[in-house]
Amino acid sequence: MPHEPYEQHELKQSTPTYLVPLDGSHLAESVLPAVEEFALRCHADVMLLHVLESRAPATVHGERHLANGVEAATYLDEVSVRLQATGLSVQCHVHTEREADVARSIAAHAIALHADLVVLCTHGTGGLRDLLLGSIAQQVLQHGTLSILLVRPGPGGSAPPFVVQQVLVPLDGTPVHEPAVPEAVTVARLFAAPIHLVMVIPTLAALSGEQALSGWLLPTTTRAMLDLAAQDAELYLTHVKARCEQEGVPSTTEILRGDAAEEVLARAQSLDNCLIVMGSHGRAGLRGLLAGSVAKRITDKAHRSLLLVRLS
Repeated sequence: MPHEPYEQHELKQSTPTYLVPLDGSHLAESVLPAVEEFALRCHADVMLLHVLESRAPATVHGERHLANGVEAATYLDEVSVRLQATGLSVQCHVHTEREADVARSIAAHAIALHADLVVLCTHGTGGLRDLLLGSIAQQVLQHGTLSILLVRPGPGGSAPPFVVQQVLVPLDGTPVHEPAVPEAVTVARLFAAPIHLVMVIPTLAALSGEQALSGWLLPTTTRAMLDLAAQDAELYLTHVKARCEQEGVPSTTEILRGDAAEEVLARAQSLDNCLIVMGSHGRAGLRGLLAGSVAKRITDKAHRSLLLVRLS
C-alpha cells in the first residue's frame, strides 16, 4: 500500500473519515474494535497514522518504539490488512518528518484530511509529564476542532469488543455544552442505545472559590439557592430529553448532588457498557487543572470510553 504525503489523498467528502493514530504498541491497538464498530455502522473510511517523534524513547508502553518510516509503514500495512478483512476501507500514512509535538501534528493531519473523528487510546495520567503537558488526547482537542473518541483498553491493555448499551451525557445547563447532545443522539441511534442525561448540582461541601466562601458565610441562603438550581436543572433536562425523543431516541434524566466530576464518574461506573459523551474546551495540563476543567478530570479518571466534543 503506498504511503503518499497526506496532503495528496483525495477523500470523498460524502464519506466520513476516521483518523486513527497508532504508535506501534498493543495498547494503542486497543482502539481497533471501536474503530471497526463505528466505521462499519457509519460506512466511514479509516486513515491509520503514525507520526515519527523527534527524540523518541526507545520503548513505548513497554514495547520497542518504531524506529523509522519503513518500520512504521510495514506496521500500518499489517494493521490495515486486519481491518480490511472486516470490510473497512483503510488507508495509511506515515509522517516521516520527525515532530516534537505529536499532538499538534495529529490535529494538523485531521484538518488536512477533513477527518470527522479522531480515535485514540487513553490510559489515564502519566505522572508529572501529563500534568504539565496534558494527555495527547486533550492536546489534540486543544489544537483542533474535531471530536475525539477516547477508548479505554481492557485489563493489561487488551482490546475487548466495543459495546455501547447506554450513552451518558453530562450537562451544566448552559448552551455552550449542548453541542454534545446531537453527537450523543447520533451515537445512540448507531447502537440502538438510550441516552441518560445528567446534571450535577453542588452541595455546600462541594463548592469552591467564591461560592465556597458564600456558602460558609451564608449557608442557609446558599442551600436555598442550590435547591432552586436543582429545580431549574430538572426543567432544563426535561427540555433536552424532549429534543432527544423527538429524534427517536429514548432518554432519561437525573439530578445528582456533589462534586461534578466525581458524581459523573460514579454514575458512569454504575452503568454497563456506557459511553460518556460530553463537551470539552480541550484545556490540558496545568491550564486545565487551574481552570478546574470537569471534562479534564473525567477524562483522566474515567473507566469508561468517552466521546469528547470540541467546544468553542
